[in-house]
Amino acid sequence: MSILQMCKLTTKTMNKIQDRLERLREIMRREKLSAFIFPSTDAHNSEYVPDYWKGREWISGFDGSAGTAVVTMKSAALWTDSRYFLAAEEQLKGTEYQLMKLKVEGTPTIAEWLGKELCDINGAEVGLDGLVNSYNIVESLRHELRQNGGMTLRINFDPLKWIWEERPEIPTNPIEIHPLKYAGETTISKLMRIRKTLRERHIDGMLVSALDDIAWILNLRGSDVHCNPVFVAYLLIKSDKATLYVNKCKLTEDIEKWLADAGVEVDDYKNVAKGIENYDEYNLLLDPDDTNSLLASVNMRYGHKVFAESPIAAMKAIKNEQEIEGFRAAMLRDGVAMVKFLKWLKPAVEAGDQTEISLDKKLTELRKEQALFKDISFDTIVGYEKHGAIVHYEATPETDIPVEPRGLVLIDSGAQYLDGTTDITRTIALGPITEEQRHVYTLVLKGHIQLELTKFPDGASGTQIDALARAAMWRDGMNFMHGTGHGVGSYLNVHEGPHQIRMEYKPAPLRAGMTVTDEPGLYLDGKFGVRIENTLLIKDYKTTEFGKFLQMESLTLCPIDIAPIDVDMLLPEEKEWLNSYHVLVREKLMPFLDEEERKWLENATKSVC
Repeated sequence: MSILQMCKLTTKTMNKIQDRLERLREIMRREKLSAFIFPSTDAHNSEYVPDYWKGREWISGFDGSAGTAVVTMKSAALWTDSRYFLAAEEQLKGTEYQLMKLKVEGTPTIAEWLGKELCDINGAEVGLDGLVNSYNIVESLRHELRQNGGMTLRINFDPLKWIWEERPEIPTNPIEIHPLKYAGETTISKLMRIRKTLRERHIDGMLVSALDDIAWILNLRGSDVHCNPVFVAYLLIKSDKATLYVNKCKLTEDIEKWLADAGVEVDDYKNVAKGIENYDEYNLLLDPDDTNSLLASVNMRYGHKVFAESPIAAMKAIKNEQEIEGFRAAMLRDGVAMVKFLKWLKPAVEAGDQTEISLDKKLTELRKEQALFKDISFDTIVGYEKHGAIVHYEATPETDIPVEPRGLVLIDSGAQYLDGTTDITRTIALGPITEEQRHVYTLVLKGHIQLELTKFPDGASGTQIDALARAAMWRDGMNFMHGTGHGVGSYLNVHEGPHQIRMEYKPAPLRAGMTVTDEPGLYLDGKFGVRIENTLLIKDYKTTEFGKFLQMESLTLCPIDIAPIDVDMLLPEEKEWLNSYHVLVREKLMPFLDEEERKWLENATKSVC
């Protein structure tokens, strides 16, 4: 694309966003609102949302998965985290949006910024749609706005209903049964366990808002959210029955029977507020982080609300034997696809005419050839050289660049298979690399290996082991600002909690049976990025007089590029781990490869000394 074409595209985008802002401000004047806030979530506090709820993207032009746009009558700003700083700067260019970098010193909070922007307005009222903001978020913001200038908050208004003329509909895609041979536990059993846990807390029932929790409980899957096999619904669990609130056109006769056999009634999605209002038991649990503020504010005729953490995420995080075996099988097929891709990669790049997008398409094609493939698990990241420094970079026709036989390419990808979800990152040397690249690559590899080697007490939090992945790079004065690891769903969302491995304190305990990624990285702005990621299984290590200890097992089966390693930087235990891992990769994948692929894999996994 020429510079002139890029300028025209930027101008067109700028004009489109400005037009939307002007239409929004007309509505704000009519409603006497001084500002309006657009989050990234939906009515279920999802990380990835159906197109219907992508209001923040529509009003700002920024398409990252995390961010909040705020618009006043005279200004606009967007808050996002370090994963998206570079992408947001590019996408907001030419608009009136200021980029607010979360967790960077000097960046004001939304309430602080609004306090200054609206300081000349007495009794300023700020609007947000309570349907797409959680109870906790709203209550916290309400308090902060009051403290930063006496501003008030209105939560019962959605301006997008008036100004988003071609707004997509809430999806009505059909729901599918997730067979017991993959799920490993019946819906009846899961509901019994949930009710037992609630009784132990002296609670009669709960509203489930999180879409992946609903899919897991009911052993159902959908396609309402890009890359995530979930469907839009609510589930109201009572002590003796449950009700699924869903658009009934999504249900086949088989699904209706499946639900009835599990003791689950069906009502229309729009009736969930009535279900809460008419709830007839003593108390009802609402998770304040998952439940949107409008539903949380519904007056109950009989019982009362208990705002507390849902027990379901912790249950879902510990995989049963069938789910674990499903992960192993899915990782095996995914590893075959990855080997075929990596064998193809360097010769294809050397032959020319390859770009970031063409690499993405090739890898997806190879995954589609694998049995039980359903979809990718997130949009593939292929970042060549300087694009690799953009943590969540996604190539577009406007940003796509040729990939040459030199330097590093970072490829973060994954797939949804009926029996498991995969998430893997490999950084590949496509030819000659610099000493700086070799040094940084090895620091990241050391961090990755140290986390895989760790042994830790049962119940430790991810924060307590996070430093192991960072210690080597910290000694060089380097760091990364994203998390080191997250849970992975079983043919569910690729990002799953409640456990995480990251610097910020996350108290959720690590338990045997959990999956978690190991993905340290380093990103040099304008130069290159390196990330190496495996999906791991937490499993028992041993029990001593000091208690039970856990360890990590790699589920991911794919060579780690040995060409960019500075072997002298590796400790003996790190070399031993890498060589052992590559022996495992060979043993598992060789039977599924042809002769040429086996030769390639043998060379790619040769021992480092």
